[in-house]
Amino acid sequence: MIIAKQFRDTLNRIPEGKVFSIRDFDIPQEYQPALVKSISRLVADEAIQKVSKGKYYKPRKSVFGTLKPPIMEIVKDFLEWNGKTIGYITGTAAFAAMGLTTQITSAITIGTKQYRRPLKRGDYTVSFILQPNDITAENIPLLCILDAIKLLKKIPATSPDECTQILEKQIAALSVTDRKRLTELATGYAPYVRALLGAVLECIGADTFDLRKTLNGTTKYKLPITTQALPTKKNWNIV
Repeated sequence: MIIAKQFRDTLNRIPEGKVFSIRDFDIPQEYQPALVKSISRLVADEAIQKVSKGKYYKPRKSVFGTLKPPIMEIVKDFLEWNGKTIGYITGTAAFAAMGLTTQITSAITIGTKQYRRPLKRGDYTVSFILQPNDITAENIPLLCILDAIKLLKKIPATSPDECTQILEKQIAALSVTDRKRLTELATGYAPYVRALLGAVLECIGADTFDLRKTLNGTTKYKLPITTQALPTKKNWNIV
């Protein structure tokens, strides 16, 4: 009975939409089979819903029906571990939040320092891209900008010209310190990313912080951006 009460009390404290697992109940191992059965009954009764193996959430009702958990909740175990940031959401979901696309997607892309195979989690497909830089709360917004430059040709429902102009405004709004940090993080990316970042910084009249020194002066970078969107592109060998 004590275990049953502990289970109910813990479940009642879990907010709607928060993803949880058996570990969140802190119940001794010998009682966990009973805990699994209790959770299975709640899933069958639709009191809770299953996200993936061993992961569940309490659905939140709205006038539009049952709401799914936020994406951050769906993949939180890939974003944080023991209080440390280990990954971040990037790709289309992040680019939509940045105003670069209006596309709604069921694909989640996570930047991480450790390679993982793609997987399914509920209705979502989760894939991973390697991020050589340190992943910190302060770096994540800057890494998303660099990822957008890296994936410029693949951002859906918008053109490279439109994306470039939006990124120009976002980079212009950064502090000088953040722009300098952005150029430092860019050294972990391909040369064409550094070239495009340099052209954007020059276009907005900002310091390029020796980015040009990281590039081969004879290499040309073929990117589908017009001179109207980025007048400085030729200065950075972008054709």
